[in-house]
Amino acid sequence: MAKIGYARVPTADQNPQLQLDALDGAGCLKLYTDHASGTKTDRPQWTACLADLRAGDTLVIWRIDRLGRNLRDRSVGVQSLCNGLVDTTTAHGALVFGMFALMAEYEAALIRERTQAGLAAARARGRRGGRTPKMTPALIGKAQRMYDSRQFTMAEIAASCSVTPMTIYRHIHTDQTQTATKVTATD
Repeated sequence: MAKIGYARVPTADQNPQLQLDALDGAGCLKLYTDHASGTKTDRPQWTACLADLRAGDTLVIWRIDRLGRNLRDRSVGVQSLCNGLVDTTTAHGALVFGMFALMAEYEAALIRERTQAGLAAARARGRRGGRTPKMTPALIGKAQRMYDSRQFTMAEIAASCSVTPMTIYRHIHTDQTQTATKVTATD
């Protein structure tokens, strides 16, 4: 009967050290850490953690929302360090765990609904999602003229537009027949 700890942060730039310190303080023999959203199914450390758990072991987590999955079918206890009532090694804790799991699922569904409603409202007002493109029509024209002049390397063109060469390639015409056709058509 071992305690195995699992920590998760949604993005790679977030630091899981607070969770790891708490899990270490709880006496966990092994610690697993993922840098991924709880909704992602591809969490390699979560998979390794599940493979390491045996009947009678206790999975220790910092908070219940770090899990995202029910472990009752594995005969594994779950203990949350921040949600003190959640300790499925007791009957009361198993009940509370089930309620918290349902509330977490409900909260995630509400967030999805609000996000979709917000996106639909923004689209109705004519707004698009995503970041503003770096390559404006003026920059595309500048890059095309620099390329057509044959005096600049792609790296120089990219540097003058503050983008990568691949971004330039995506926005300009490099095909000789297209360039010749455009020059002929404008003469």
